[in-house]
Amino acid sequence: MSADAPSTADAPNRPVTVESEAELDALVAGNDLVLVDFYTKGCTLCQSIEPVLGNVARAHEDLTVALCNPRDDIGLVDRFDIRSVPTLVLFEDGERVGTLAEGFQGGAAIDEFVAESRSD
Repeated sequence: MSADAPSTADAPNRPVTVESEAELDALVAGNDLVLVDFYTKGCTLCQSIEPVLGNVARAHEDLTVALCNPRDDIGLVDRFDIRSVPTLVLFEDGERVGTLAEGFQGGAAIDEFVAESRSD
C-alpha cells in the first residue's frame, strides 16, 4: 500500500475517505475486509447512512469502512456498476464479494449484508 493510501491505522474506528480508483485499490489490497460506501454529495440518503457506517466500523474490528464519491474518479461508476447511491460494495481478500444498492440501510441490515457476503 502506498504511503498516500488510507489504512485502518489512519482511522481504526471510523470510515476513511478515498478519492481515486488508485486509492481504493490500495485500500482493498492492504486490508482483508473492506466495505465501501459509494455516495454523492447532496444525497440525503447518503448523508443519513454515514453515521450508521461509523457504528458498523466500530462494531467490526476486522472491517475497514471507506467512503468514496465516484464522481471524483468517474471510472469507478462503470467499474463497479454504480447506478444509484448509496451503493455498498464489500471486498474480502481483494475480491468483490457483495453489493448492496437498495438505498438507506440500518446498521442491522448492513451487519447482515457483511455476514452473508463473507466466505467464512
